[in-house]
Amino acid sequence: MDKLDFPESPLQQIRAPELDAAGVSLHIKRDDLLHPTIQGNKWRKLKYNLKAMKQAQKSALLTFAGPFSNHLYATAMACKQFGVQGSAIIRGPQLDQNNPTIRFANACGITLHAVTRQEYRLRNDPDYLAQLQHQFPDTFIIPEGGSNQYALQGCRELAQSLPESNFVCCAVGSGGTLAGMLDGLSSDCQLLGISVLKGAQYLSDEVQRLNPHAAQRTNWQILHDYHDGGYGKFSASLWQFCLRMRQQHALPLEPIYTGKLMYAVWQLIEQGYFPRGSRVTAIHSGGLQGLDGLRYRKLI
Repeated sequence: MDKLDFPESPLQQIRAPELDAAGVSLHIKRDDLLHPTIQGNKWRKLKYNLKAMKQAQKSALLTFAGPFSNHLYATAMACKQFGVQGSAIIRGPQLDQNNPTIRFANACGITLHAVTRQEYRLRNDPDYLAQLQHQFPDTFIIPEGGSNQYALQGCRELAQSLPESNFVCCAVGSGGTLAGMLDGLSSDCQLLGISVLKGAQYLSDEVQRLNPHAAQRTNWQILHDYHDGGYGKFSASLWQFCLRMRQQHALPLEPIYTGKLMYAVWQLIEQGYFPRGSRVTAIHSGGLQGLDGLRYRKLI
């Protein structure tokens, strides 16, 4: 588990008449190309968790995930690639063995434990986690989505790899990516988070819990009007936008995270949100495996 540094992901410039009309340049940080399967913000979060696990001399890891989770997918391959004994507690109550994400995790050799939704709600409960740690003393526990203090280090590295920008935009689910990136950007760069959840105003508090520096920083905000119906939901127009971006710009998107981010950025550009001359960078955080799950459920 020594080779935890992948080559840096590339930058893609988007060229379109809408951008010319707005006088805005748009680059995409293609973190979906970090690794064929351990990609995007999930790898950024896992990297320093794996280093902390090794430093703590733990022999296995345990995490939590939904059945179609990008975090589960990335963690499963990381365990396989780096020879880590892995387990995941899955929101059940049952496992659909035909679910493509579950099939992939099984193929990678990690152990999956389905629990009731009631038990799964305890995933962040200190007493529940202490009980698990007592039951599995040699196991390193990583939270759902991978967002913790170790994750922030990897997300800070992501921010430090970006070109000089006036605005950096990222999708927000748990708040970990934004919280980590904040420490890697200069104070004159505005960090815009696009919430993929409906009614998730609590995310600002979560960012400040993860990164106390955020309370003193004024160069970030989370926009809550682009969730397109809520987590896991999306409109036909959003999906058509994703297809158009792939066709016209060779930019693959999924409509749960990256599609909502890019659709929001595109609307903000058309609305004149960014001043003329602005350099905008958007983070492609991966998650393209989610398309298989959407096809499996016949949602696309």
